[in-house]
Amino acid sequence: MKSDRFKPQSGHLVRVQVPQSALQAVLDAIYAVDPLGWGDYDHVSFASAVGEQRFRGLGTGRNAATDGVLTVYCTELSFFVGGDVVPVVEAIYSAHPYEEPVIFVQPITRCTHVSGQDEDNPNRIWNRAEPPDWLKPEA
Repeated sequence: MKSDRFKPQSGHLVRVQVPQSALQAVLDAIYAVDPLGWGDYDHVSFASAVGEQRFRGLGTGRNAATDGVLTVYCTELSFFVGGDVVPVVEAIYSAHPYEEPVIFVQPITRCTHVSGQDEDNPNRIWNRAEPPDWLKPEA
């Protein structure tokens, strides 16, 4: 894949289901080993709206068997890793509250921009009279 507009890069897409209350701890553990860079930015990730994760404990691990299926409200966190994915997955395991977190790792190609393109594009935030509401740093 060759373009003057973007640069392709091979890496891994990581998706992990995390109870909402543990999301920041998992992110902090990931950031400690990988800044999650994306072109001119870092700390780039996506967390879905809260959904329902279901499971039943079989009693073969550390936790006791459960009588029925449990429901936990979780978010799915996803992000790109361009280097070694092993330290990132190990960081998730260290910070995640579950014995067996749901983690998916897929080989993938991403595209990042070539700097200096579209500088006069009226859709770019720097060409607007007022910055969009969503352009506020997190507290």
